[in-house]
Amino acid sequence: MRRVRRDTNDGGQDRWLVSYADFITLLFAFFVVMYSISSVNEGKYKVLSETLEGVFNTRPKSVEPIQVGELTYRTEHERGADALHPLVARHDPVLEKPKQDVDDDQLEEIAGEFAETFEDLIYEDKVSIRVLDHWVEITLKDKAVFDSAGVIPTDQAFPIIQKLGRLLKTRRNGVLIEGHTDNFRINTDAYPSNWELSVARAATFLRLLSIEGVPENNMAAIGYGEYRPLVRNDTPKGRSENRRIVVLISRFGDLRRSLLN
Repeated sequence: MRRVRRDTNDGGQDRWLVSYADFITLLFAFFVVMYSISSVNEGKYKVLSETLEGVFNTRPKSVEPIQVGELTYRTEHERGADALHPLVARHDPVLEKPKQDVDDDQLEEIAGEFAETFEDLIYEDKVSIRVLDHWVEITLKDKAVFDSAGVIPTDQAFPIIQKLGRLLKTRRNGVLIEGHTDNFRINTDAYPSNWELSVARAATFLRLLSIEGVPENNMAAIGYGEYRPLVRNDTPKGRSENRRIVVLISRFGDLRRSLLN
C-alpha cells in the first residue's frame, strides 16, 4: 500500500500580510474622506456669503407685515390714535369712563354733601371732614372701622362704607384710600410690620367700596404705617387717634394728577 504524503505547509504564516494590507487600505481611505470633508471650497463660500449679505441688507419692499390668518379691517375713525401710535395700548371705551375735574366751589359742595351724610358720626367724633387744596379729606377713626391690630371691619363700619359707596359711585373723581397705624410694633405671620397692616386695611376698605359700586379704575390704596401720626403715640388716646382710614376725594378726574401736584 502506498502512503499518501501530506503537505503540512499551508501558507498560514503569511496570512497576516493580507489583513495588514486591508487595514492600511481602509486607514488611507478614512484619511482621504476626512480631508475632503474639512476642505472648504473658497469660491462657493464667497458666493454664499455675498448672498446672505444681500438678503439681510436689502431694504424691505413693503412696510406692512405679513398677515397670518383672517384679517379684520377697521376704519380710520375706529383705529383713532392706534393708527398713529401703534405702540400705545388702546383703551377700552367701556372700561375707560370719562373723567371730570371740579373747581373750588364744587369741592366745597362735595365736602358739604359728605358732612351732611355723616353728621351723626361727626358729632360722635368718629368721622372728620375737611377741604384741602386738591382733596376732600374724610378721616374715619380706628374705632369706627377696625379693631386694634385687625383688618376685619367692625359692625358699624359697613353702614359707613355703604353711605360712602352711594356718594362715590356716581362721581368720576379719583379716590385714594390711606391706611395709618400707631407705633405699637406688630409682628405676625400675616403682618410682619405696621407697613403691611396699614396697606391691608386700605386695600380691604377699597375692596368693600368696589363692592358698593365705586369704579375700581378710579381708586388706589396706600399704606403709611406709623409714619404719618396726627398726635403723639405716648398715650392710649393718642394711639387710637393715629389708627385711622383716610378717604381722599380728588378734585381731578385723574388720580395720578392729584398725587403729582
